[in-house]
Amino acid sequence: MSQKTIDYYLAPQSPWTYFGHARLVAMAKKYGAKINIKPMDLGKIFPLSGGLPLPKRAPQRQAYRLVELARFRDHLKMPLHVQPQYFPVAGDSAARVIIAVREADGQEAAVSFAGKVLAGVWADERNIADMETLKLMLVECGLPSARFDESLLSSIQGLYDADTQTAIDAQVFGSPSYVLDGELFWGQDRLAFLEWKLAA
Repeated sequence: MSQKTIDYYLAPQSPWTYFGHARLVAMAKKYGAKINIKPMDLGKIFPLSGGLPLPKRAPQRQAYRLVELARFRDHLKMPLHVQPQYFPVAGDSAARVIIAVREADGQEAAVSFAGKVLAGVWADERNIADMETLKLMLVECGLPSARFDESLLSSIQGLYDADTQTAIDAQVFGSPSYVLDGELFWGQDRLAFLEWKLAA
């Protein structure tokens, strides 16, 4: 039986991606699946899919989002600041570093670093748009801080653009999204359905 591959589309500042990240990693390990991590630029995806950035959403939707964050935090027993110090935050720099790690150190290292970034925003209140913070996170993951400098190369930006276009082509419209055998699963609350697909 051939190894399954999960295309993992994410924005590294997304709380919902943070909630699902560790469970996705554990699920892939359980079923011997490979994770193909693809950071994407939601700023390019939202205008095509009808999505709105958080500050532009209706007040009642913004308020309910905070309720849901607290619910999932308590349900999953995960550390999370509902309104962390550094949020909203631009995710582009972190996304490019994840890609630089993926290209130099492989998918597993990139997935691990992405987990560090996601927890950095929501559990540890770190600024993932800050160069020195990202370099420190790299070192904490046992990776060279030079990956940040590599993330500034035009080739990495090209890969970020390509991953974003692949997301658009796959009909992805939010983070996290998982694609297995051409089937899209949107949101960490759909991981059970992804597992059913993996187990089939």
